[in-house]
Amino acid sequence: MTALQWILIGVSGLEVALLATVAILFVRVRRSEAGLIQMRQKQEALLENLKKNAELEQELVDSFAQRQDELARLDSKLQDKVKELRRLLDQAEHMANSPQLVKKVILSGQARGDSVTALAHKTGLSEEEVEWVIEQGR
Repeated sequence: MTALQWILIGVSGLEVALLATVAILFVRVRRSEAGLIQMRQKQEALLENLKKNAELEQELVDSFAQRQDELARLDSKLQDKVKELRRLLDQAEHMANSPQLVKKVILSGQARGDSVTALAHKTGLSEEEVEWVIEQGR
């Protein structure tokens, strides 16, 4: 074998080695490309999930705001009812403490046969006051 043949064999071997290196690099690039495609798909899925979560969170916030508004409205109504009930209670207490009502309770209780002690307890008066009201009613 001549030197030229050895050079040709060496260059051919080098070409085969370069071709193998290119093939290996090509395979690795394809794998990297497949990995990048897979990562991009996962990223898109993640972004889609984040978008759905953001929408759900916004719905939750909107729902919470609606509930807060409804609670504020109900609280306002409740406060109005409390004021009305206090007014009615004050009116009832005023009526319950009126002398005409006390006299009526004593006289009707006496007509039913209630004792002076029981009538005094019901009205918050003393027994003498109850007896005086009964005498005035006769």
